[in-house]
Amino acid sequence: MKTHLTPPEISIARWAGLLYLAIIFLGISSEVVFRSPLIDLSDAGGTARAILASTRNFQLSIAFDLIMALADAGLAVLLFVLFRPVAPTLALAALVFRLVQSVIIGANLMNLQAALLLLTRAQDVAALAPRQAEAMSALFLNLHGHGYDLGLVFFGINSLLTGVLIWRAGFIHRLFGVGIAAAGIVYLIGSTLRFFASELSAVFAPAYGVTAIAETGFCLWLLTAGTIKRSSA
Repeated sequence: MKTHLTPPEISIARWAGLLYLAIIFLGISSEVVFRSPLIDLSDAGGTARAILASTRNFQLSIAFDLIMALADAGLAVLLFVLFRPVAPTLALAALVFRLVQSVIIGANLMNLQAALLLLTRAQDVAALAPRQAEAMSALFLNLHGHGYDLGLVFFGINSLLTGVLIWRAGFIHRLFGVGIAAAGIVYLIGSTLRFFASELSAVFAPAYGVTAIAETGFCLWLLTAGTIKRSSA
């Protein structure tokens, strides 16, 4: 069993860590800082006014998510290269599921753009009844939320596969694998609730703390280039 990384693999791990750090920063900034304060799906009119008053922030949220999706695709490739020696087929499967998630996140941004086009009248809305544009915009914003969770279904499976790869690798502590796999389970449950039992989503929300801890820990391990090794099994 391989117990350490070669110098080229250390470089790959560090670049992967930098991309992971960028993804965490961009994702949190986009959702928490720029977008969420503007959106209240129970108040289409208030949401419309908030977005029009902070159009630049809304556009920044789209830009940050787009860059995040690109970074995530790059990270998927680097993690594939890093874990391919552990289990080639499993690493390839993890790559595919993470790339699918990146594509969904990127394509899903069109829902945000559609909402913005309606509110800014960049799209002809003369045929719509008063406030109908606001209601349609809220629908697109809601669809974006569901689309994001759809992407997390594929990311959840990727996380489970990555957890197995970490568990089988000899150059990283198995605890990271357990954490990433647990994060995958949280993502899968959370997304399932979003589509089929949305009334339970708020109750389940604290479980996402597991994903924050697990992914931040894995990111830090990558940035330290494997100096934290797995204990013997």
